[in-house]
Amino acid sequence: MTDDEQRLIDLLISTHPGWRYEHHTLPGLPPWWAVRYEPLRPDQRKAGARDALGRTTLHRLTQALARHDQILHILRY
Repeated sequence: MTDDEQRLIDLLISTHPGWRYEHHTLPGLPPWWAVRYEPLRPDQRKAGARDALGRTTLHRLTQALARHDQILHILRY
């Protein structure tokens, strides 16, 4: 992991603390993952929220987490 990647992971941890961040090198799967610590409620799943998000880059993972937060935010109101 590069220094820039580690800085972005640190930023994600502080911005989205409810997730565990992982990097894998498994064939056919995205390398960057965010996995929720807490399970989702059925209404959150129905709205499109996910327990795990996998993306090809950290930038795309960051965007996916922001969209995910929007889904959960809408359910609160």
